[in-house]
Amino acid sequence: MVWLVILAALLLVISPVMWLRPSPRQRRIIPLRNAAAKAGVKVVLEKPPLHGIETAMPGYRWSYPAAAPGPRFLLVRASEASDVLKPCIADWRWRIEPLRPLPQAAREPLEALLTRLPQDALVVESNEFAVTLWWWESQTAERFLTYLEDFHQLRDALAGRTDQRRVKSDFGEGASRS
Repeated sequence: MVWLVILAALLLVISPVMWLRPSPRQRRIIPLRNAAAKAGVKVVLEKPPLHGIETAMPGYRWSYPAAAPGPRFLLVRASEASDVLKPCIADWRWRIEPLRPLPQAAREPLEALLTRLPQDALVVESNEFAVTLWWWESQTAERFLTYLEDFHQLRDALAGRTDQRRVKSDFGEGASRS
């Protein structure tokens, strides 16, 4: 009977420690996010630009320089998109197309990325501030690092291709026209 009490007491002491232990997914995500941050990628947890997903999703952002904002577009994986949306390439559809056609220097890295991204990558979004990859972080840090060069090329090719015209005004040079 005494050994049962001792065993119960040990289990009560050990069980909270087991709950604090990171899961296998957490052990994979921590190095992934650290590698992304080290490479200059900002990781956010926000509601993605997808219909029907109300929970936060990881978004990996490559920021445009402040003086060279990017264009607005939104690509969605076909499995998450309506068939009415215009196809782009390799199982991706345009939800929002860029106002101006993408230059070849941006189109090549974008197409390379779209054909290589994992199946849990659901959205590639660009706005005036950053290019964002919305995905469920299914891969390791080593595999993620293979995408960095393509994302850097894409960001650099899109920087300065904002959809808004910049004009001189009384408020200073380079003010946006609304």
